[in-house]
Formats: sequence, structure tokens, C-alpha cells
Amino acid sequence: MILWGPPGTGKTSLAYAVAASSDRRFIEMSAITAGVKDVREAMTAAQSTRDLYGSSTLLFLDEIHRFTKAQQDALLPGVENGWVTLIAATTENPSFSVISPLLSRSLLLRLELLSDEEVTRVVETAVTAPHGLASNFSVDDVAMTALVHFSSGDARRALTALDAAAAVARSRSGDASGPVTILADDISHAVDRALLRYDRDGDEHYDVISAFIKSIRGSDPDAALHYLARMIEAGEDPRFIARRLIISAAEDIGLASPQALPLAVAAAEAVALIGMPEGRIPLAEATVFLATSPKSNAAYVGINEAIWDVREGKSGVVPSHLRDASYSGAQPLGHGAGYVYPHSAPLGIVAQQYLPDSLAGRSYYRPTAHGQERDVAERLERLRIILRGE
Repeated sequence: MILWGPPGTGKTSLAYAVAASSDRRFIEMSAITAGVKDVREAMTAAQSTRDLYGSSTLLFLDEIHRFTKAQQDALLPGVENGWVTLIAATTENPSFSVISPLLSRSLLLRLELLSDEEVTRVVETAVTAPHGLASNFSVDDVAMTALVHFSSGDARRALTALDAAAAVARSRSGDASGPVTILADDISHAVDRALLRYDRDGDEHYDVISAFIKSIRGSDPDAALHYLARMIEAGEDPRFIARRLIISAAEDIGLASPQALPLAVAAAEAVALIGMPEGRIPLAEATVFLATSPKSNAAYVGINEAIWDVREGKSGVVPSHLRDASYSGAQPLGHGAGYVYPHSAPLGIVAQQYLPDSLAGRSYYRPTAHGQERDVAERLERLRIILRGE
């Protein structure tokens, strides 16, 4: 089995649970420190244990995406022959980091970031558990909200911050008897950053993303980076940010800078591939590029106007010369008759009507004089002169 998910979502815990519940011999290896020799020794030991004692082995391999092809190849004999039951964990897409023979022999389980409610349950359990804070502390509601937002769905991050905040709270309270209440300021001091007022399901979520997009549209990269930082620090889903960048590239920049949309898509793919916190870098790169690019919403306005005409019933009939003429009964109907193949013309374009008669001469796309769309505007003017025989 391959467990794929962000940090702090329980990949290692699941491996321990499977090992304990199935009474298997448990071996844990990290791809950061283990080499091919270590893998082969583990395979040999697992085979011997099976043959001598009838005991199966569960091998947990963390960070498998860091293994080279040779290291992963060394796992195959043990997996194929049943010497080990392999559970591997990765924070990266296994399709790009795990060899096909190993991937095809594995079940893939994708773990998602924990919800706020799930992180809250983890923290509440840690506060009362004997091996946690053992009820020597309590967490007030504001601090709990701050802690959950800081964790960004990462239980390990939440527990680390809780432990540090408990130390801050104990120091603040001095020799006070009884349980110590952990406050929002304790969380802030523990994680060394200001707590942000940001509700991912409320007004702040929509206000900040709105300000972010409008700052990009207004060509202010500094403001755009500020709002991007606020969202990142508040634990906003980076995939949501990436999707909005793609929309902004298409809607607000368009053909004034044709590179904007591919760059925004590449940033989204990069975030999906590498995750956070490194994902902040391609997000910032795309944000700055979009904010400093020339702007045009001509394509956005054009498609909206075309859709409006269609909804108003201004569709018209497809001209006969443009209709499908590939089937045997098309010729008697006059389909394709009179169509001029543009590639046969010296200029690669001929005077020919493409819109239905009811919309002939209609112009939906009106390019601006901004950026590369200026060149498009000049070319389109010449194209329309030829097309419309003007």
C-alpha cells in the first residue's frame, strides 16, 4: 500500500496501527537514510523470519519518493514473493516518483488534509490524554481557533504548537495552582507569528481573495503579495488560490500577455506536485507575473456577448458552405458547396462568411492596445478587411 498525502495526516500512524492490529514483525525505514544495501538486508531478514518462524513482516518505508529507481527495484523481490507487506508513505504524487512495477503491485490510498473539526478533536484529546498534557492545561475557544487555523490541516503541526504554547502558558502563569488556560497570545508567542483574523468559511475568506484578485487586476504586485501572504499564513487551501490565479489570467490578462494563463496553470500543477510550504514560491511567481502583465478582458467580454446573443435566440442557420460534407448524402443537400479552403489561397485567408446570416458582420472580440494584444488588433483589422471584403 502507498499512502499519499500532506504532512501530518496520519500516514505513519496508519502504518503503526496496521502492524499492531495484524501482529506482524514491524520494520521502519526512511528513504532519507536507507540505501540499497539496507533494503536488501531487510528483505533477507524478512525472508528468513518467514521461513524459520512463519512470521510475516510489515515494512514501513517513509518518504519513498526520495528513493532512486535502483533502491525501489530492490524492494520488488520482497513484495512479489510476499516476504514483506510494504506500506510506503509519500507527500508527492506517486505517479511521478514511484516506479511502475511497484505502483502496479500496490494499493494507493490518498489522505487529505484534516478538517478543522478533526484537528480540534486531536488537540482536545492531547490536552486530556495521560501521555499528553494530562488535563494540566485547558485551551480557550479563541486559542483553539487560532491553533486549528495555524495547523492548516496538519495534526503534527497542531500538536507541536500546542506543546510549545503550553510551555509559554506555564511560564506566564508562574506558580499558579490548578489547570493553566492556554490563550491566543500563548499560541502566537509559541509559533512566533501574528495570529490572523481569517475565517475560511466566512466574510474574511471572500474579502481577502477579492482584494487579492483586484490587486492583480489593478497591477499592484505588492498588494497582491500581501494578500497572498495573508491567505497562506491563515491556512487557506493553496489549490483554491491557484484556481483563482488561473481565472484571473484568463479573465483580466487574456491575450495582452498570452504567457499568463500557461504560467498560472503551471503554478497550480506545481502546488499539487510539491505541496506547501514550497508551493508558496510558484504561487508568488504567478501572482507577480499576473500583476505586472498588461491587462485585457476582451476575450472575456467577447464570449459573454456571444453567449448572450445565443440565449437571445440569435443563433441563425449554419451557412451551407460550412456544413459537414463528409457523408454521401451531403452533396445533394448543397452542404459544403462553395467552401473555399483557406490553405489554398496565397494569403491563407479568403473573403468568406463564417457567421450565420443573422449575425453577419457582428464583432465579439475587440482587442485592446495593451501588451501583445496590440499586435493582435493590427492583424485582426487586416483579417476582417479580407474576410468581409471591405
